[in-house]
Amino acid sequence: MSQPKTKTETLMQALRDRIAGRALGPGDRVPSIRRFAEVMGVSPSTVVEAYDRLAAEGMIRSRRGSGFYVAAANIPPMKVAQMGPPRARDIDPFWVSRQALNAGPGTLQPGCGWLPEDWMPQEALRKGLRALAKSGGAVLTSYASAQGSDALLRVLQTRFAEENLPVAPDQVMLTGSASQAMDLICRLLLNPGDTVLVDDPGYFNFHALLRAHRVHVISVPYGPDGPDPHAFAAAMQQTPRLYITNSALHNPTGATISPQNAHRVLSLAAAHDLTIVEDETFADLEPEPSPRLAVLDGLNRVLRIGGFSKTLSASLRCGYIAGRADWIEALVDLQVATSFGGPSPAAAELLAGVLIGGGYRKHLTNLHRRLATARKRATAQLALLGIAPLIRPRGGFYLWCRFSDGIDTGEIARRCVADGVILAPGNVFSPSENADRCMRFNVAQMDNPHIYVALKKAMA
Repeated sequence: MSQPKTKTETLMQALRDRIAGRALGPGDRVPSIRRFAEVMGVSPSTVVEAYDRLAAEGMIRSRRGSGFYVAAANIPPMKVAQMGPPRARDIDPFWVSRQALNAGPGTLQPGCGWLPEDWMPQEALRKGLRALAKSGGAVLTSYASAQGSDALLRVLQTRFAEENLPVAPDQVMLTGSASQAMDLICRLLLNPGDTVLVDDPGYFNFHALLRAHRVHVISVPYGPDGPDPHAFAAAMQQTPRLYITNSALHNPTGATISPQNAHRVLSLAAAHDLTIVEDETFADLEPEPSPRLAVLDGLNRVLRIGGFSKTLSASLRCGYIAGRADWIEALVDLQVATSFGGPSPAAAELLAGVLIGGGYRKHLTNLHRRLATARKRATAQLALLGIAPLIRPRGGFYLWCRFSDGIDTGEIARRCVADGVILAPGNVFSPSENADRCMRFNVAQMDNPHIYVALKKAMA
């Protein structure tokens, strides 16, 4: 059994954690002895001892008359999972993501974020692969162009135009995925310490990504009509640089922003020089188009990102960014620097072929029908366990549900893992950890009766 840490050791570890999490970088001044003593509730002499021992390790160094500074040497590798406040394993984004991505055969995944294999247009993809195999060698062997496949870019321009969002060729680019698109935007527009607004609840992988960019995250409650208007207005006082959201079929709630709320968000963004990143990943799963910030704004201060993993293939990694031409030019340069071009030409050409083919709209119609049936069936089965959706989504495959009082969904998820069922507890989506009674369910992955048996057992 390990011995409890002394006060000095606790202080040393606290400073090591700040350095490992890049809250303090090489050359940064560490808190003064008096300030650190006040924050940690210890005597100055304890801080002096901790600093002296860290200096002996080479972690920090002293400058006479100036204080202590982080040394350039001995900086540990950045561990993104350890950045930010520690979180219990069952609500940690990295643990939840790894459980889903590494699930073995037979594992049931009602908490995952994708459709079952047999719901995807596999025959269209196979046909596209056969055509690709007969195409010119450049598609199979060459690097992508800096902006991405012309064929897929033209498809995107046509699709945007159908929404009354005209996009010039220099206003759109392809990326390796929607997540990579978000990463590139963060690299372009953010510096460590900048403030970013996110939805609460919201997509947990974007929250994890923001940790790596060492920004200050403020969460805004998200309800049936979009972000809470009063909380959003109050957050403007902290001078945020970005706001990241889904307007259509919000992840995880399935909500859709109202026209009034969309107008308020854009008005506040204009007044406070706020840039918005609107994730359109789920847009094709919406039966009828709803208000889009990018359309209402005309891509002035809104950047649209998206991908094809939810309706076509998660294997063919490809995303996109649409925005102002000057931003796209800078983002293309960043992608060249980090990836030496856009996504695989083979993947982009294959996706373009499937999207152009008349079968894609038929595929979407079939998806909408199947998802509507699956939502109705899952809602009825969950109701038998006393679990009810907070929002009735217009489409998509998510149900954001509330459990009875006294039930911690993190604990439910932990128990269900032992029964081969991977769930998505509410607090993994909530930076404020105010969703402990909520859970996101993927209705397309809930046909197996064992899921409900495992839930009932875990709730007993």
